Amino acid sequence: MTTNNSNHNLKKIIEAASMKYFYSFLITALLFLGAGINRSFGQAELTARGNLKGIRIDGQLMKFATSMCLVGPSMAEVKESGKDDRMQSYTRKGDTQSATNEISKFEFSETVLDMGGGKAKVEIKIKAAADTTLTGAFLCFDLPADEYSDSQIQLIDSAASAIDTVFLFPDSRGRMPRAFRLRNFLVQASAKGFRIQSAARKLEVRTEQPAEIIIQKGNPRFGNADDRIYIGIMTGHTKDGQTGDAAFLIKASGEIDRTPAEITIDTQKPGRKFDGIGGNFRLQNDEFDPQVIGYCLDNLNVKWARVEMPWRNWHPVESVNPLEAARAGKIDEGVRRAMEMAQTLCKKHIPVILSAWSTPSWSIIGETNYRNENGVWGNPLNPKKMRSIIKSLGDYFVYLKEAYGVEPELFSFNESDLGINVRMTGQEHADFIKKLGAYLASKELTTKMLLGDNSNATTIDFIEPALEDPAAHKYIGAISFHAWMGCDNWTLSNWADASRELNVPLIVAEGGIDPSAWGYPDIFQDPSFAQDEIDTYIRAINTAHVRSILQWQLTSDYSLLTGGGIYKTEGRLHPTQRFWNLKQLAMVSPGSFILPVTCDKEEIDCAAFGDIAGGNYVIHIVNNGASRPVTLTGLPAGVHELQMYVTDSKRGMEEDKRVRVSDGEAKFTIEGFAFISVVSAK
Repeated sequence: MTTNNSNHNLKKIIEAASMKYFYSFLITALLFLGAGINRSFGQAELTARGNLKGIRIDGQLMKFATSMCLVGPSMAEVKESGKDDRMQSYTRKGDTQSATNEISKFEFSETVLDMGGGKAKVEIKIKAAADTTLTGAFLCFDLPADEYSDSQIQLIDSAASAIDTVFLFPDSRGRMPRAFRLRNFLVQASAKGFRIQSAARKLEVRTEQPAEIIIQKGNPRFGNADDRIYIGIMTGHTKDGQTGDAAFLIKASGEIDRTPAEITIDTQKPGRKFDGIGGNFRLQNDEFDPQVIGYCLDNLNVKWARVEMPWRNWHPVESVNPLEAARAGKIDEGVRRAMEMAQTLCKKHIPVILSAWSTPSWSIIGETNYRNENGVWGNPLNPKKMRSIIKSLGDYFVYLKEAYGVEPELFSFNESDLGINVRMTGQEHADFIKKLGAYLASKELTTKMLLGDNSNATTIDFIEPALEDPAAHKYIGAISFHAWMGCDNWTLSNWADASRELNVPLIVAEGGIDPSAWGYPDIFQDPSFAQDEIDTYIRAINTAHVRSILQWQLTSDYSLLTGGGIYKTEGRLHPTQRFWNLKQLAMVSPGSFILPVTCDKEEIDCAAFGDIAGGNYVIHIVNNGASRPVTLTGLPAGVHELQMYVTDSKRGMEEDKRVRVSDGEAKFTIEGFAFISVVSAK
């Protein structure tokens, strides 16, 4: 059976969905402004694991960090949420966020209510798992030294008149516990909270009932200058099933930095090309994927795409020739849908990356493993089967071209540095690039290999063997990493150097910041999550000069849309803040180059683009602080006016005022905690 008589033609499904959602785009945009983002989201910033990052006031974050901690018999034994826990759930409803997790089988349940005005109420419930001798279960506050270094801690309603120093004693070998060497301990047996005030910040935490408080003073000599304050919830020996609870009122305040910012671009030194945004189209949900795909393809300027090669389904039995079977009409339905997805994108002139997740059992060493008991992911390919492996993969490309007219730009095994689900060493990766690359070339296919496609930016050593192997270079068409878990600018710059070394594009093949977010999808509606995500993208563009960022995904998985039953959300399908961030990021003219741009404020990240031939310029600004004036300099003489766009928790790519440009300089004010873009106006 060929594509012409398929009963499950994905193209038709997508086209039907596209027509339907094209006509509803304006309506759903209004719904975003109404039912979606006009909800009163709070300013207390809570991670999905229940750790507060601070409280935001007028766009500026009053920084502190909380965690739920379980302290063993000694203070050297501390386990905390975000590091040692097993997450259970996260939900958000308006101003209330809830998280549950487990630490050493103790169950923690936390609810955070944002009360406005820099206030938040935190309620925590704990259930003990067994008879255990503990110092206790605590809510802990870490106070950043750069904001509280000149302050003193005061206890509220303390039973004692002073805070006593804890005298620590060495063990039988004369050694002090490492945790004790790092910090000095001060303890107050009972208090109803604490307050701390510095020159620019004030934090007050009150409890309803007196609680045990432990204070750890930071010690900069050992690289940890932050003070930590433990407030007890359940202390001492616990019994199986014992419960405890506590409520905390947190109030933060301080100076708001509204000092003017200076942003400078250099249009005389254009960097690498930026094509725009892209997306992943790995099909996983027959019910919801088509409507989301149709909507995104209609309403986003998609410049790159990544689709799956369902290799396991393509060639499940080694002795059966998959190419002959496909030509005879014997083709798996999942393979057909994946190929049709690639064809739909190809017809829109969107370059396609093909990536394989699954493996046939005959092609790997050992039983199929997603993650074993030692925490090792995936399986290595069987070197004794390498000839069959190369031919099997090559035949997929041959049939995709024959039956669907698609020749992908690039191919990769997804995250083979980690093993999702093929696991390779860096050297094996380099050797495989040469083998499959040569085979595809012998079949007169233009598809090149995608170097890396790493699970995150930190594992860059994985691509070193291929970088050092000249024989592999001619088969490499681009380099890729995934943006999960964030990445610092130094690491990003190393990826940029690697792509320049080979003179090939650098692509973020999976854009996103939390690979586990599918398990707690309410986080997708969180403004802080949306802001962190677009900030990561802007830094990747400005520092690493990536060709494109491919969102994970433009399907119902990790969806940029809500409603329509996606993750059990009700109402009409409509865009979220994350959708508008991506649409706004895509406002870059064809033929644009990334331009050098700097800002003198650490709360602001920028990326700038210039279509020099067409005279079109875009400057994207992520403001993680308060509203402030901006002076933008370096604009070329031909730019006389800028159009401003804003996306935040209340607006979706909303047109704002126009800004005059005089002698290459523009002055305007940017909103607090928002994504702002200024575009040269004709």
